[in-house]
Amino acid sequence: MTQSKQLICGKFTLDLTTPRVMGIVNVTPDSFSDGGKYITIERAVSHALALVDEGADILDIGGESTRPGAKPVSLQEELDRVLPVIEALAKVTRVPLSIDTYKPEVMRAAITAGADIVNDVRALQEEGALEVVANSRVGVCLMHMQGTPQTMQLNPNYVNVVEEVGQFLLERLNAVTAMGVGHERILLDPGFGFGKTTAHNIALIQQFETFNALGQPLLVGLSRKSVLGKIAGGDEQQRLHAGLAASVISTMKGARVVRVHDVRATVDALKIVSAVINA
Repeated sequence: MTQSKQLICGKFTLDLTTPRVMGIVNVTPDSFSDGGKYITIERAVSHALALVDEGADILDIGGESTRPGAKPVSLQEELDRVLPVIEALAKVTRVPLSIDTYKPEVMRAAITAGADIVNDVRALQEEGALEVVANSRVGVCLMHMQGTPQTMQLNPNYVNVVEEVGQFLLERLNAVTAMGVGHERILLDPGFGFGKTTAHNIALIQQFETFNALGQPLLVGLSRKSVLGKIAGGDEQQRLHAGLAASVISTMKGARVVRVHDVRATVDALKIVSAVINA
């Protein structure tokens, strides 16, 4: 099945004939790589605008860490973190804004504030989440996660990780389209690092092109993740080169969006990928 060549999200239509870069804006004190760096509205907005200048095609704003072992935050705290940032960016940016949340109340408020995409680690499984997206015009990213952020890395277990992740994504895709959300609004994400061992993550990368059969544009989030450190060494701040390799491999195998911290370097790397795949 051929992937869609565009993503319709709110007032935007993204051309996906070349890979796109989603820049990460964590408005959190405890995200695994940059927790606390952009916790104020001013710092978060300034960082987001810098990512756009570096070439980000999408900005992904999150107010609750989903790193392994992260504790949930209250609804009000998450709203207080993300809404002012989305409202400010919606006035000054010309790229789609994504809200990284699983809470339907945050989705709804973020869409009102100007979000164009819902990026949900629970694939709209929370009660009411699917309806929020179906009753809007936003795009959505459906991600696979085994367990919860609190439990997902305790003992990840699969018979066949590629088949099981693919089946889950297909089931969620069918559930979302049955509610009237068009295929042109949907991204799929296999959820690297979310309830997966190093071996599981490598299998997903190695066989990533098999997810093309789902017929939807694919998003990859491997930036600075521990699997890169386990393979190449280095802490979160020393994984740029490993992350670039992962982004290049993923896009050569079919990924259309890569979610990253290091935007400028990724943009440059993907220009080479685009030149090769579109030659």
